[in-house]
Amino acid sequence: MTIFKWIPCLVIGLSLALAGCDRAPSSGAKSPAGSQESRVPLSALYDTVAAKANGFTIGNMMATRVAYVMFDPQCPHCAQLWRNAKPLLGQIRMVWAPVRFAGDISLRQGAVLLASKEPVPEMDAHERSLEAKRGGLVPPAEIPPELIAKVKANTELMAQIGADEVPFVVYKDPRTGQPASFKGAMGTEDLRKLLGL
Repeated sequence: MTIFKWIPCLVIGLSLALAGCDRAPSSGAKSPAGSQESRVPLSALYDTVAAKANGFTIGNMMATRVAYVMFDPQCPHCAQLWRNAKPLLGQIRMVWAPVRFAGDISLRQGAVLLASKEPVPEMDAHERSLEAKRGGLVPPAEIPPELIAKVKANTELMAQIGADEVPFVVYKDPRTGQPASFKGAMGTEDLRKLLGL
């Protein structure tokens, strides 16, 4: 096989790999060089995502700290963040908003996860399937168009805020109360410190 046959996969793979490597908190809604230009000012980042993201909520429903995670169901770094965030769920609420970053399978899997009545076990099963190289959950042939539209809207929201890597997390800085973001997977302890838990 020639390398040219693998270029589209390589581009996606490199994008996902870079997302896992950049772990520093962002100082603004605008992503680093090479990213899309944000149409949302930093001061409005958190409120914009909170108002527009279509996701499933996990963690402590009474928690005052809420983090929004834009993720692709096929992204290995998103899976890592999912695992690393789980020990913190007693202290924080997280809204996981699926996007179509790696193709149509992401779109369909994201729609199924949005529809789940029990998203945590569904996401856990999905991640186990991916880890076993079985491709994750198998979407049904027919998915309600409104669910597909929600994943597409999340993907457009990423473009609006200038984010072009997953996972992309929006939260309020615990020291200042101001909107902040980071991208890529992060270890549990680093995540705990960043979110002030």
